[in-house]
Amino acid sequence: MSRFLFVVPPLTGHVNPTVGVAAELAARGHSVAWVCPDPELVGRLAGRAAGPVLACGGAPAGERPADLRGPEALKFLWEWYLLPLAEAMAPGVRAAVEAFRPDVVVADQQAFAGGLVAERLGLPWATSATTSAEFTDPLAGLPKVRQWLDERLTALRATVGDPAGAGDPRFSPHLVLAFSTPELAGEQPGVPVSGGGGGGGSICWVGPSVSARPSAAGFPWEWLDDGRATVLVTLGTANADVGGRFLEVCRSALRERADRVQGVIVDPSGTPAAREPDKDVLIVPSVPQLALLERGVGAVVCHAGHNTVCEALWHGTPLVVAPIRDDQPVVAGQVVDAGAGVRVRFGRVTAQRFGVALDSVLDDPGHRAAADRIRTAFRAAGGATAAAARLDALAREFR
Repeated sequence: MSRFLFVVPPLTGHVNPTVGVAAELAARGHSVAWVCPDPELVGRLAGRAAGPVLACGGAPAGERPADLRGPEALKFLWEWYLLPLAEAMAPGVRAAVEAFRPDVVVADQQAFAGGLVAERLGLPWATSATTSAEFTDPLAGLPKVRQWLDERLTALRATVGDPAGAGDPRFSPHLVLAFSTPELAGEQPGVPVSGGGGGGGSICWVGPSVSARPSAAGFPWEWLDDGRATVLVTLGTANADVGGRFLEVCRSALRERADRVQGVIVDPSGTPAAREPDKDVLIVPSVPQLALLERGVGAVVCHAGHNTVCEALWHGTPLVVAPIRDDQPVVAGQVVDAGAGVRVRFGRVTAQRFGVALDSVLDDPGHRAAADRIRTAFRAAGGATAAAARLDALAREFR
C-alpha cells in the first residue's frame, strides 16, 4: 500500500473536493495525511477519518480591497496571497514530507509549495485542480504581468523547488486531476486530455468529488414548502464582506415571486438585518447545501465559485451566476456557454434584472436540460473513485 500527502490551502472550496478522494484512498488500504495552514478546517471538513493533519505556515495577513477587479485583482491575488502562501507553507510542507514519507504528494493548484517541495525532493506529485478556470490563459494580453509572474515563480523555485526545474508549478508533469468535465469546462485548446491512466502531465477529467460532509445542525426543514420552487442563494464562504447589497437585491426579487418560489439566503455576515423566518424568505448563516440540493432545488444563485457550481450541476440544478473576482468570471462563462444558467452583474444588477434572469432559469426548460446533461457527464466521470484510481496508478508507476 502507498502513502499520500495532500497539500491544501486554508480554503473550504479547495479542501472539500479532496475529502472524498482521501476517503476513497483510505478505503483502498492506503495511508493518507494532510498539511494545511488551518488543520482545524481540514478536520472539520474531512471528519474523524481524515488521517493526521500536519500544520504549516499560515495564510498571509491582511485583506485585499473589496472593489478590486480585472488585471489589478489578478496581480494582487498572486502578489498578496498565492506567492506569500507558497513561501509560508514551504518549510512546513517539507517537514511534513520528511515526517510522513509519502509515495505521492497531492498538491492543490493554489498550494504549489506542495509541488515545488516534491520536485526538490524527487517525489512524484499530482495536481488537484479544484477549478477548471486555471486551464484557460488569464494572462493573455497582459505581457507585463506575465513577465512579472514568471520572474517571481523562478525566484520561488530557486528557494523552494529544484532550481534546475521548469514548468508551471500549478501543473504536475505526472498527473493533473480536474474536478470537472469538458461538458462544463469546454474543450481546452492545447491542453492534453486523458480519460484514464495518469502519466505525462495529462489532465484527467474526473468530474466533481462530491461526498458526504458534516451537516449544519438546526436547519428548519419543516419550513420548506413543497408547493413552491426553492431558490438557494449563496456567495460561498469567502465573500461575506461584499455581499450585502446583492443579497438584498435577491431578497427583494424573491419576495416579488412569493406566489411560486421561496428563497433560502445564506448570509454569514448578519446582513440583511432581518433574520426572522417568514413563509417566503429564510435567511440563515449556513446551510446543509448538499442535503438541500438532494432534496430538490429549482435554481441556485451564486458567485460562480467552482465548488458551488459543480455541486449544483451534480444535482442537475440550473444557476444564476454573479461572479465577483478571481476565477469566478471564467466559471460563470462556462455555465453560460454550456446553457446551464444566466449571468448577472454582481455589483450593478437591480431587483428587476435579477428577477428576469431568475425567471429565465426557472421557466426555460433549456437551462434545466443543459444542467441535466452536465449532471450525467459529471456522474459518469467517476469523481472521487476515479481520482483515487489515477493516484493509485501513479504510485504504482513510481514504486
